[in-house]
Amino acid sequence: MISELLRDAERTWCTAAVARIQRRGRLVWEGAFGTTRDDEFAQPVFVDTRFDLASITKIVVSTLALALVSQGRIELDEPLLAWIPEWRGSAHAPITLRMLLAHTSGMNSGADYRTLFDRNVEHFALTRELIATPGERVIYSDLGMIALGVFLERIQGRSLPAQVAALERPSLQFVPSQTERSRIPATEDDGWRGRVQGVVHDEKAYLMNGIAGHAGLFGTAADVAWLAEGYLAALYARPHALLPETLAREAVREAAYDPVLRRGLGWALKTSDDNSCGRWFSMESFGHTGFTGTCVWADPVRDLTGVLLTNTVYFGRIDSRPLRAAFFEALVERYGR
Repeated sequence: MISELLRDAERTWCTAAVARIQRRGRLVWEGAFGTTRDDEFAQPVFVDTRFDLASITKIVVSTLALALVSQGRIELDEPLLAWIPEWRGSAHAPITLRMLLAHTSGMNSGADYRTLFDRNVEHFALTRELIATPGERVIYSDLGMIALGVFLERIQGRSLPAQVAALERPSLQFVPSQTERSRIPATEDDGWRGRVQGVVHDEKAYLMNGIAGHAGLFGTAADVAWLAEGYLAALYARPHALLPETLAREAVREAAYDPVLRRGLGWALKTSDDNSCGRWFSMESFGHTGFTGTCVWADPVRDLTGVLLTNTVYFGRIDSRPLRAAFFEALVERYGR
């Protein structure tokens, strides 16, 4: 059923789909469908094809930040003024790491990229006027995650690519090489850059040379499953946990309520059956989506992880939640009973 669903999807929703399912930390199913494009330049995709992960980048960056908490380098509720002095004396001054991770910093969600051509995007993100009091409510914010990336580079004294490289996942990288780009599924024809392939789709990240805290990473389905397993492994005391059990548990429980999608620390939490994980994942499930068509959800009750990487924006900015929900419901019916 899963194969049929994704085979149909690559004819209607996207040109490329790669999925991976893990149970108790072990691979139980994976498959690759379709091609990188829908034209004469198309190449087949494989289970190790790299995709533009879009906002799943946020979870990688959040994990890097949480690792600093586990090392005692910073507290979750410590204001970030020591590393972001631009906030001193401003409404931003109370912002903490927890607020950035839970999207409660009050920072604006983003900006029209066409207003940023002559701006330093990093400086813009740090200094744009807040739209809520820090800690007041959830506002899903690319700008907040850009700020998180800035914080990480300043506290570590190393670039984000260097910090990601230290995770030892060679296929998980910013800025693919020129020779790799044709093997990466293309995203949309955005009217500005033409058909985008092998460079970051997100416009703000593109204006930041492809390296940002909110978007820009390319990776495989195995990379994304490894990320989710790093949290499940901590909960189940398996090897390869990315964080201590207590901190991993805090990251995947509610840090801020939102009626559409509750927030953990970095992760989104299932809030209703209308979420992209569908009806059968438990209410303890955590996950994240990416605008390009990427998605991951993990259910700690079933110890089950599903990853679906697609390029649904290839055919336009359509809502791919029905495809995602159908995939996650099908995987529970097959592997989660």
